[in-house]
Amino acid sequence: MQNPRTGVRWMVAAITSISITAFAPGHAASVAPVTAENGMVVSAQHLATMVGVDVLKRGGNAVDAAVAVGYALAVVYPAAGNLGGGGFMTIQLADGRKTFLDFRETAPKGATANMYLDKDGNVIKGLSTKGHLAVGVPGSVSGMEYAREKYGTMKRADLIAPALQLAEDGFALDQGDVDMLLTATEDFQEDAASAAIFLNNGKPFQVGEKLVQHELAETSSPRLCAKSASGAPTASTRAGSAAPSWHRARPAKA
Repeated sequence: MQNPRTGVRWMVAAITSISITAFAPGHAASVAPVTAENGMVVSAQHLATMVGVDVLKRGGNAVDAAVAVGYALAVVYPAAGNLGGGGFMTIQLADGRKTFLDFRETAPKGATANMYLDKDGNVIKGLSTKGHLAVGVPGSVSGMEYAREKYGTMKRADLIAPALQLAEDGFALDQGDVDMLLTATEDFQEDAASAAIFLNNGKPFQVGEKLVQHELAETSSPRLCAKSASGAPTASTRAGSAAPSWHRARPAKA
């Protein structure tokens, strides 16, 4: 199997379900497209993009880069990068063959057609959007691992290591990161666990403050704490480990 080095840009963008267009301020037309000789990585967060670029520089192929970016986005782009959701991946191999992986999250085995309705058949407000009944069985990890095992060249530990480092060491929030979190302030305030992670003592984060997410060795459960630029902890919480993904990716026929 040849390494799928072609189509790096659109393939990595596909796994994150993000399409990016750049516009020059004050001009109707977009800026000139950017090209690269050996490969390109595009994502919604610059730190995740650099993770993918580094994988290519270390000899990984496009799928390796996409998987590393996917894990990194779970840390630095919480609005869309995820471990508890799902996605798609479109792949073009070096010999021109194409394939498509579908690893969207699925309904739990116990789900029913009327689970969000009351006895009179009316929709129960909020039941399908908040709480445990609103959660699907995630497919992200299963899908990325399927892609890596079948089409990648690098070990899982090497591809997930950058995400772990970003979670443990934290990263300084840029304006885009702050703006993204700001849109969900009211939702965070309604849930104590979310507020402890994504709010700074109950208030929105500011540019330059640091978000750190690391594991507690004694419990093996995520502990997420926000730190200011000086490194002083400002909030923390404990949560149960993310649900594992048992949903195997379903590759479409080439």
